[in-house]
Amino acid sequence: MSTDDDDFDLPAVEGDAASTGAAADSSDCDERLRGLPRILRYAILVSEQAGHIEERLVAEINELCPGLAQNAVWAATPDATTGRALAAELDRMAVTQDTSVLRSLADSVRLVCLPVPRDLASFEEYRRVGKALIEAFRKVDREFVDQELCSDIEEFVYGWAALPACTDLLGKGITAARGATILGARMAEYRIAVAKADLRRRLKEEEEHREQDRAKESTAKPQETAAAEVTPEHHVVVARLSKDEMKNTKLKDILGPLKGVINVALPLVQAPPLHKVRNALLAEFPYAADVIDFALADLVGRTTVHLRPLLLVGDPGGGKTFFGRRLGEELGLSVWRTDASRADGAAFGGTDRRWYSAEPCHPFLAIAQGKIANPLILIDEIEKAASRNDYGRLWDCLLGFLEPETNARYPDPALQTNLDLSRVSYVATANSLDPLPSPIRDRFRVVKFPKPTANDLNALLPAVIADLAKERGLDTSWVPPLDGAEYAAVARNWRGGSVRRLRRIVEAILRDRDANATRN
Repeated sequence: MSTDDDDFDLPAVEGDAASTGAAADSSDCDERLRGLPRILRYAILVSEQAGHIEERLVAEINELCPGLAQNAVWAATPDATTGRALAAELDRMAVTQDTSVLRSLADSVRLVCLPVPRDLASFEEYRRVGKALIEAFRKVDREFVDQELCSDIEEFVYGWAALPACTDLLGKGITAARGATILGARMAEYRIAVAKADLRRRLKEEEEHREQDRAKESTAKPQETAAAEVTPEHHVVVARLSKDEMKNTKLKDILGPLKGVINVALPLVQAPPLHKVRNALLAEFPYAADVIDFALADLVGRTTVHLRPLLLVGDPGGGKTFFGRRLGEELGLSVWRTDASRADGAAFGGTDRRWYSAEPCHPFLAIAQGKIANPLILIDEIEKAASRNDYGRLWDCLLGFLEPETNARYPDPALQTNLDLSRVSYVATANSLDPLPSPIRDRFRVVKFPKPTANDLNALLPAVIADLAKERGLDTSWVPPLDGAEYAAVARNWRGGSVRRLRRIVEAILRDRDANATRN
């Protein structure tokens, strides 16, 4: 292998993804990694500590080079010596067969197997992998790869570049790729902190501007009563209607259940101690610590609860919707759930009072339901919202509720007055970002929601049993914990992954328990 810069042969980026057979597992293991160059896929898999990485790479090599002896040796003994020998053979074959994909496989093997560089013996191999990482990252189409993933890749690439100079900061026995992950995270830590501080400053300024605008508006608009002129601290008058409007016969059916929240100063739920909320959520979702911290960071320094729009993205069954509901409940908010696959803009945004089906917008209905000015709207599977425009797309309708400039003066079509919905929080879930239009993605803070592992079973079981008891209308004290045999059956049939599947397993065991109790 040449060490001259001009002769260095970078791995091909295009056309290197395996798509059939066992090797498909490495390219399709995560929807968001699809389309990335192979070496970047493996870099992210290592940084996320995914399982069976060597096996995936062995499968890819075996598909392209069946029967390769060095591949069989590395599969049996996946260490640095056998891995480097395999990479060297792939390089040789790439030259003799003039096949660029083999060079990509060789560099991926080096990335996975090389230990932390503690001498100059194999510096050129580290250097080659570093160049391949940088070149692959340069060719990534940023339009189709989300910013969070680009940030993860950037961290890893910087961490790899810093490896030779920072070996004393890393423990013994770890691989170079794992070391790159550790160093990259440390190198990005201060940039992330500065960005968060800047974001908090700008949000505070925006909130102050909104308060000033509201103060100006309230002084400029005469109030009907002296009581209405003064709004208590931590209260908001969401909807104002004149006496004549309140007596309007056309609004009689609409106003019936809403009179208690119109021309009334509604309370704002105050922020609880965040450490207690964090501990409660960690007890139920120990595998989602990063998501919990990401969500609660929005409330640092706030006296009342208000989350900026949050989008939880993850594989089906990971517990995203349940987490969104429990987040709202632990913060003391009422939660209004909307199934995006069944919703449209006309219903969510409210219908005009001229129609027999006139109804205020859903955020105001959520306020009326909870009797608070800052409920939480949970939008489930937002990517499945209808894309047809017959009744208005939910995505387009949401923009008016997510923008601070418009949600403070939302023109409700049924009440025909401006509503102050600026304190409503929105949490959405999605299995994939791909179907979502960019205006929606830009307005949400996006965070990856992980799946639990078998190690999280003990933490998940109490919440699952309590939720099933609630569905049956029972107090949790009437549902004893699982006994030894029942617990063993759950552990045998659930090895991590879908919380929905765990719920079905526990539900089946409880049904069997009830059936046996009836027979006995």
